[in-house]
Amino acid sequence: MKIGILAVQGAFAEHKAKLEKLGAQCIELRKREDLDGGFDGLVLPGGESTVQGKLLRELDMFQPMKFAFRNAGTQPMKEKIEVGMPVLATCAGLILLADHLSNDEHVYFGTMPVTVKRNAYGRQLGSFHTIQEMKGMGEVPMTFIRAPYIEKC
Repeated sequence: MKIGILAVQGAFAEHKAKLEKLGAQCIELRKREDLDGGFDGLVLPGGESTVQGKLLRELDMFQPMKFAFRNAGTQPMKEKIEVGMPVLATCAGLILLADHLSNDEHVYFGTMPVTVKRNAYGRQLGSFHTIQEMKGMGEVPMTFIRAPYIEKC
């Protein structure tokens, strides 16, 4: 399986490393030409969705990804996703896929029928690391970040 990983900003390197460790072939999607390589699944990593959206437009990748994404044919990406192309979207990726954002007027790909609230758990300055005791597990390192959540689906 060949996986396309959006690699304009965010945690794409971590996703790629894990998928390759699991045996997947990966292609980084950094420029418009990369979209023509054909792949079987897509990863939209965490990061800054506003920055990712801006870069997708500046790199002339947004419209091809939204409307004319190629993967062994010319079926638009939205249709590919709706008929089952696997997509892993973490954090910012969820925002890119949502068809409605409750606290933002932007809609990016709009392929997931959900209402998402951006920064639902606070601002980035409120992110933190801690270690907590978990019954039966001992001390567990934890990271709490601002993140979106799904309000309605």
